[in-house]
Amino acid sequence: MAETAPIAKERLDFAGAAIALAIALAISITTLFLVVLPLIHHLAGSRDFVVYWATGQQLVHHGNPYDASAMGRIEHDAGFTGKGSYYMRNPPWSLPLAVPLGFFGARVSALPWSLLMLVILVLCVRMLWKMFGAPRNHVEWLGYCFPPALICVIAGQTALFLLLGLVLFLRFYRTHPFWAGAALWFCTLKPHLFLPFGLILLLWIAMTRSWRIVLGALAAIAVSCGVTELIDPAAWSQYAQWARTSGIANEYIPCLSVQLRDWIDPAKHWLIFVPAMVGCVWAVIYFWPRRAQWDWVEHGNLVMLVSIFVAPYCWIWDHSLAIPALLYGVCRTSSRNLIGVLAVLIIVLQLQPYVFSVGLNSKLFLWPALAWLVWYLFAQRTLGPAKDSPAPVATQATALG
Repeated sequence: MAETAPIAKERLDFAGAAIALAIALAISITTLFLVVLPLIHHLAGSRDFVVYWATGQQLVHHGNPYDASAMGRIEHDAGFTGKGSYYMRNPPWSLPLAVPLGFFGARVSALPWSLLMLVILVLCVRMLWKMFGAPRNHVEWLGYCFPPALICVIAGQTALFLLLGLVLFLRFYRTHPFWAGAALWFCTLKPHLFLPFGLILLLWIAMTRSWRIVLGALAAIAVSCGVTELIDPAAWSQYAQWARTSGIANEYIPCLSVQLRDWIDPAKHWLIFVPAMVGCVWAVIYFWPRRAQWDWVEHGNLVMLVSIFVAPYCWIWDHSLAIPALLYGVCRTSSRNLIGVLAVLIIVLQLQPYVFSVGLNSKLFLWPALAWLVWYLFAQRTLGPAKDSPAPVATQATALG
């Protein structure tokens, strides 16, 4: 009888070990937070979530969501310990997102809000994983445990709404352009993060006559503006008054543009737009020779990473928008070492706040935006062919128009 060949065991390499450690840290930190959130009285109010909850409270009770004294009182009563008052900085058409929170107390709504962020993260990573060929090597877990996204879950920040809009656009811009455009409404919650990306999107729409994407985006904005008008008719004037007097232009945010301004002259606020202008020029130069075969899944990733890097201001949680590019890289690269390097970067970012005991406005958070961009540029050199690659956009221009 012939001997049965022994079953080869898969060896845990550098990348596998790094991914496993990143997963363990992410699950431990996030699970611990979600378990203790309902148990600690002031935890709900001590996070950024309290700003959205207080806004909802004001809107439900027909108050001004930009009233300093009212917002400050609500936030501090819920357990917020920061100085002064904080507000939703998003455009007024984002106010409907906060309304449901106004019907419940801070402790009651805090956990569902964080769970909603977690569900959005899982949904986005799952869609991207399938779009990129669904490789069976567990690399999608690097998306699930991406620290900026988990900060959204823990802090209650809204950057994952932007990620959802971006992923839905990438998923449906060929097949359902109107709904892809409508999904871009989420991206308008923080339009400053999409300056080079948005410029190229407009050029691409004009060249491919993808007017249904424009119609979808305008329809979504019109509906949200109509809802905002119903819940707070004075929202636009209130927002304008807050913008003139808020003083947020002097706030330090750990990103290239703000750091550049502070290095040159902190009083010259226009300097924060210089990197974005340079990024827009680069984006046009990058787009033009590729315009006939432009693919948002393949080419748009680099533009999005540059948009994050040069944004006028960008917090660490806004780096959640890097997930599509990074997952595309790890799903397509032939280099296991590069995957391991990305996992190590994720581990370092996971541990950084706890090891150095720093806040999220620390200069120690200047490096990730550059790190994601540099990593992707190296990964581009090792990208293999995608499974079930879609037809080039140029062949679909007539259908989209």
